Amino acid sequence: MIALLDPNNRTSFPDARQALREPNGLLAVGGDLSPTRLEHAYRRGIFPWFSADDPILWWSPDPRTVLFPDKIRVSRSLRKRLRKDLLSVTLDRDFAGVIHGCSQPREADGGTWLIPKMIAAYEALHARGLAHSVEVWAEGRLVGGLYGVAIGGAFFGESMFSRVTDASKVALVHLCKTLDDWGFGVVDCQMRTDHLVSMGAIEIPRSEFITLLNRYCDAPNRCGSWDDGAPPRSSNRIWPLAEADNVAPS
Repeated sequence: MIALLDPNNRTSFPDARQALREPNGLLAVGGDLSPTRLEHAYRRGIFPWFSADDPILWWSPDPRTVLFPDKIRVSRSLRKRLRKDLLSVTLDRDFAGVIHGCSQPREADGGTWLIPKMIAAYEALHARGLAHSVEVWAEGRLVGGLYGVAIGGAFFGESMFSRVTDASKVALVHLCKTLDDWGFGVVDCQMRTDHLVSMGAIEIPRSEFITLLNRYCDAPNRCGSWDDGAPPRSSNRIWPLAEADNVAPS
């Protein structure tokens, strides 16, 4: 049975093990998208996902797709693109631009789950220093990026977009290299895609994922803006020539 969330208790969620097998991971309905509820959901391996005509739906699929920051795989073709120095990258420089870029339908007649109240919810998390963006630029124009939520040493990826070839991949590589430098332990990718698997993402049992969250979410938070005010980082500095590990075939 799907749990109905108490609108007056923003910290209470059912155990993720109660999620349905079909549809995979559906756990609860209702509640709100307040920053407090969202933070408590992510800490428990739960995230919201619903369409404009649906009530708020909460999910915790099994298995879970994750990416370990130090295991990011970069194909030879992507390494060549990084070294051409045509793209540059920033953090938290244009969160609104990234989330609105992610909200655009992938196809002309397609829809989006990033409806206005979802966008507003993540913008509120960003204002609290918990949601972050990676921006990819070409000649001063935003051409791709991704955003997600950071709690302790865990990063929960939400969405990415590209307006030029490989822009979202460049964003993901930069994110993982940065998170690895900062001591983050895991990136939650939620659901499996071939795109993510090609870059090193793997599926693990939900129970193992929850164990990882219990370990990493209690690490010190890197809360606040990740924008250091420095000039955008050139793509050829993201993956140096000397970097030879974790290289995937083109």
